Amino acid sequence: MTYQETISFLFSQLPVYQRDGEQAIKKDLTNIIDLCSALGNPHKAWPSIHIAGTNGKGTVTHMIAASLQAQGYRIGIYSSPHYIDFRERIKINGAWISEEDVVSFVERIRPHIEQIKPSFFEITVAMAFDYFAREDIDYGVIETGLGGRLDSTNIIKPLLSVITNISLDHMNMLGDSIYEIAHEKAGIIKPNVPVIIGQYQPSCDIVFIDKAKRCDSEIQFASLVSTEEGTLHAGPFRQINLKTASHALHYLKSHEIIRLSDESINSGLDNFEQLTGYMGRWQILQQSPTIIADSAHNIDAIAQVMARLKSMEYDHLRMVMGFVKEKDLTGILSLLPKEATYYLVRPTIFRAIDLDSLGELFDQNGMIYKKVGSVEAGYELAQSQATQDDLVYVGGSSFVVGDLLAYLAK
Repeated sequence: MTYQETISFLFSQLPVYQRDGEQAIKKDLTNIIDLCSALGNPHKAWPSIHIAGTNGKGTVTHMIAASLQAQGYRIGIYSSPHYIDFRERIKINGAWISEEDVVSFVERIRPHIEQIKPSFFEITVAMAFDYFAREDIDYGVIETGLGGRLDSTNIIKPLLSVITNISLDHMNMLGDSIYEIAHEKAGIIKPNVPVIIGQYQPSCDIVFIDKAKRCDSEIQFASLVSTEEGTLHAGPFRQINLKTASHALHYLKSHEIIRLSDESINSGLDNFEQLTGYMGRWQILQQSPTIIADSAHNIDAIAQVMARLKSMEYDHLRMVMGFVKEKDLTGILSLLPKEATYYLVRPTIFRAIDLDSLGELFDQNGMIYKKVGSVEAGYELAQSQATQDDLVYVGGSSFVVGDLLAYLAK
């Protein structure tokens, strides 16, 4: 198969969460265990750091990886979702896995796919683990998909576990309360493996403390530690993400788990986007007018975004917004500024909410909007109507951002 035929096979033949929602998620680790067993358990060939959390886990993953890269290590990153190309999910020192490696892996395990019937995500995780073993990486920095306890990445036993924070998201799969969701995220805590929790949250801290105690694992809360990281960028969540990543890196250094210098830690944190090819989170696409793409898609993340937008100077705020189903849209819309002009779009994903339903919700909230259609069309219309002193924000879903970045990359 060609690369495009291989990607089509992965998306069309296998259960895919983006398309199928909850039914694509297998509620145990049997498939990934069987797949990796057939591959010789490649995840045991390299040491790892495991990252979970509701918001910020992608940023923290790339921050940690960048500092390890700055030290001179060969670092594999597994993250999701992708924005432009499937290969973004699997990187070594910021470089995507090659098309040839994707094709050869799928061809090699085709008999196992037919026998095990894994999901898209399970195959992707197995592909990453196998690729990292073949490429002889020094360390893997692995981001969970959904949850943690039953996430396919959770077959690794890392050097360090990191949980960024907990908020209400994917409740149909992870639980209806912060406490229940924390229980799922705490599933990445392993026996005798230290864990760093980014944010101390009284509503769920006991979940992590209890799990760490049962696992005889040291636990630290980054937000409770006074440090001198300074400030990094202006994006929402960036400061707590910086604190979490910095604390994790200094823990690895001070406990001599990984050899790291302060210079490498600081250089990696300062330049993590360039070092790792990070994209899609508070990504400033241009100035005059300022255009920002951001994949915040739950109440806590969007609340942070709105607080940041309110602190910025601009003449008028124009927001290109689209959403997927299963989100608390009533709660999200209550956070959005009434004075903005909205361009409602539908990303190219089966689970996207239709524009008529979205328009009704905006009507109920007394908001000014235009039902545009595609993300591309919404972006072009907002940009054409913006003055140089306006601000254009594109978001509501990682799939909206993905459509925009794919369009701009053409």
